[in-house]
Amino acid sequence: MLKKVIKIGDKEVAFRSSATVPRLYRAKFKGDIFKDLAKLESSFNVSKEDGEEFAIDDLEIFESVACITAYHADSTIPNDIND
Repeated sequence: MLKKVIKIGDKEVAFRSSATVPRLYRAKFKGDIFKDLAKLESSFNVSKEDGEEFAIDDLEIFESVACITAYHADSTIPNDIND
C-alpha cells in the first residue's frame, strides 16, 4: 500500500493506493482503471509530441483516479463525483 499527502492550496489531502483501488474504481465509475490509465498514457504521449493539451475525457479519467485514491485514504470526504 502506498499513501501520499499532497498540499492543495492550503489543505493537505491524502491519497492511498492499494490492490483495492481497481475494485473501488469499477464499482464507482463502471470502468476498468487499467484501460483508462492506458488511454491516458497514450493521450499524454500524443499530446506531448503534438504540443496539444489533454482532451476533457482524459482529464475526467485523471479526476476519477484522484477521487478514488483520495476517498481510499479518507472515507469521510464526499464521494459524490459522477453520481
